[in-house]
Amino acid sequence: MKPRRLLILTNGHLCRNPRVVKEATTLGCAGHDVTVLGVRNYPPAEAHDTSITSGAPFRWESINLLPRQGAASFLTRLRLRCWREVAARLGQPTVHALGPATSLLARARAIPADLTIAHNEIAHWTGLRLRQEGRRVAADIEDWHSEDLLPGDRRSRPLELLRRLERDLLGRCLYTTTTSEALAQALHARYGGLRPAVITNAFPLQAAPRPGRPAGDRPPRFFWYSQTLGPGRGLEAFVRAWALTRQASGLVLLGEDRHGFRSLLLELVPSSRRAAVEFLPFCPPESLPAEIARHDLGLALEDRTIPSRDLTITNKILQYLNAGLMVVATPTAGQREVLSRQPAAGRLLDFGEPAAAAHLLDGLLSDPANLARSQSAARTLAEDTYCWEKESPRLLRLVQESLPPAGPAPAAPTVNSSA
Repeated sequence: MKPRRLLILTNGHLCRNPRVVKEATTLGCAGHDVTVLGVRNYPPAEAHDTSITSGAPFRWESINLLPRQGAASFLTRLRLRCWREVAARLGQPTVHALGPATSLLARARAIPADLTIAHNEIAHWTGLRLRQEGRRVAADIEDWHSEDLLPGDRRSRPLELLRRLERDLLGRCLYTTTTSEALAQALHARYGGLRPAVITNAFPLQAAPRPGRPAGDRPPRFFWYSQTLGPGRGLEAFVRAWALTRQASGLVLLGEDRHGFRSLLLELVPSSRRAAVEFLPFCPPESLPAEIARHDLGLALEDRTIPSRDLTITNKILQYLNAGLMVVATPTAGQREVLSRQPAAGRLLDFGEPAAAAHLLDGLLSDPANLARSQSAARTLAEDTYCWEKESPRLLRLVQESLPPAGPAPAAPTVNSSA
């Protein structure tokens, strides 16, 4: 494969975009000259990004929105604020409600590339603008952005714009990718165009889990993680059911507490059982697999009422399989897709009726032999199907087929960056 110049666009920090990191690493290790262009807007993520980029086979460039970072950062944040205030007064949400789209476009125009791959909302907008200007562009649709989030969080979002972007991505990009067969089919049914190729959120295989978990000196532990500990993630319904279980177990939740959500969850648990609930802060991506492997049952509690959450296959369920945890999942279309390949790897549960769900959880906790079989089946499913070693060849093939004929990459066009 002849090395080529590739540009990957995203809307945030590397540590919050594991799909981007896997893609950039794979393409860089294949010999391509890879630049990732994103946005820095969250100070605690800086150290994690530094860890990821140390020795990485790609370059990291960014639009800096961090406070107290000099005049350039201040002006970018001021310009973004002005855009948002104008849009709010007019009552017409725009792409600028989602991030520094014009700044991302201006910087992307200055980076020559044989192929640009756009991830996430403002990167999708940027990629389509570059496509209009003659660039070769592909896109990844990890989430169905126009059909995501709780109703209250959707009010300020430019939903019609997002739908136009999604339609144009499928109709105009060299290829698109997404996370599940269910989401690929839904996007194609809605917009037509080229059906997205499926590259799941799988991770490279980690060290094989130790046999015989849980340890004999403690009860089994349920584990859940996300960047944020907050509403809309299915935790309230699970905790109500778990609080009614009779079998001993622990509950470990990892993520940054949002607006005191931790206290709200603890109020759902009898005081006599609160000591069995443990909260962990968000940890670096490189530390997460080992942390997951310390537990026994992984919780994938996606909300079936949100189409994006229903159809996707998230990082969670695939990392649980990788670490050899039995999966306890809500019956979303994406999670049914995973467990249909190996039903013994987990259990689909509806937590709408807490007492009934508690009874089923007790059944899982009271059968150590079945738990061990499920853990083994989970790891086998990761090894056979849901690991990055299976996904990366598909990515490399898509990229290779989308590159122009061998020759020098085009120079960055001179375009007015205020467009």
